Amino acid sequence: MDKLLDRAFNGDPRAIGRLISLVEADAPNAKEIMRQVYPRTGKAHVIGITGSPGAGKSTFVDRLIAQFKADGKKVGVIAIDPSSPFTGGAILGDRLRMQSHALEEGVFIRSMGSRGHLGGVSRATHEGALILDACGFDVVLIETVGVGQSEVDIIKIADTVCLVLVPGMGDDVQIMKAGIMEIADLFVVNKADREGADKVAADVQVMLKMLGQKEWIPPVCLVSSLKNLGADEAKDIMKRHGEYLLNSEEGKRRRYNQLEMEVENILRGDIAVIAEKAWNGRKESGVLDDLAARRTDPYTLAGNIMSEIVK
Repeated sequence: MDKLLDRAFNGDPRAIGRLISLVEADAPNAKEIMRQVYPRTGKAHVIGITGSPGAGKSTFVDRLIAQFKADGKKVGVIAIDPSSPFTGGAILGDRLRMQSHALEEGVFIRSMGSRGHLGGVSRATHEGALILDACGFDVVLIETVGVGQSEVDIIKIADTVCLVLVPGMGDDVQIMKAGIMEIADLFVVNKADREGADKVAADVQVMLKMLGQKEWIPPVCLVSSLKNLGADEAKDIMKRHGEYLLNSEEGKRRRYNQLEMEVENILRGDIAVIAEKAWNGRKESGVLDDLAARRTDPYTLAGNIMSEIVK
C-alpha cells in the first residue's frame, strides 16, 4: 500500500484510480488509505457543478477544464452517475462526454456511482475528492447527477457550488424550491444562445434580492458551452469565490460545518456496520418468529440492539 500511495502522490494516474477504487469499494485498507491521505489535503479548490438533468453540465465541465488548464492548474474531475442496480457502479460514463481531456497530462477524470444517494453525493465522493487533493490537483470539479432538491447534498463537500440552469426547462420554477437558491455561490445560465436565457437570468436576480443581502452575492453568468462563450467568466468568478472563502468568516464557518459533517458521516457508517452485525446475530436466534407472532415489536427490538451497542 505504501508503494501505491507513493506512486499516487507522485501523480501516477493508474495509482490514483486504484486508490479511489479501493475507497469506493470500502476495502479493508480503505480507512488506512484515508488516514495517510488526509494530512496532505486542504489545498485544492473543490467546485460542485449541479443542476437539472439535460442542463449541459458535462459540456460545461469540459469547457471549465480547458479554462483551468490554460491557467496552469491540474484539474481532477469526479462525474457522478446513477448507480447500476446490479453492480453499484456508474452506468453512464462521463469520460465519454469529456473525451477531449481524458488523456491530457494534468487532468484526471473519474466516473463514480451515486450509491443510492439521491443527491448523488456519497461518502466515497468526498473521499475521492480528498485523494485528488492529496495527489496535487489544484482544482477538483464534482459534477452531480442533478435530481432536483436533493442537489443540496453537494454543499457538504464543495467549497464553491455552481448551479447550472437552462432556458425552456422550467428552471425558473425549479430554483425557487427550498434549499436550491441558498446553496449556490454562482448561477450559470447555460445554452445562452437559446431564446429565454435572459429571462432565466433576470428571474434569478429577482429571487436573489428576495432572499436578502449576503456578504457574497452569487453572480449570474450567461454561458454557451456549444459556442464556447462565458466559461472564462465563470472560471474567474469561481476563483474569486475561492479567495473570498479563504479570507472571510463565512468561509471559516463553511469549512467547520463540512468537517463536522465529515466526522458524523464516518460515525454513521461505523455505527451502521456494528448495528447490522448485531441485527444479523438476532435474526439467527429466531427473533423474526417473535415479530411475526407479535410477541415483540420492531421498536423495542431495535432499542435493545442499540442498548447492547452503546454498552
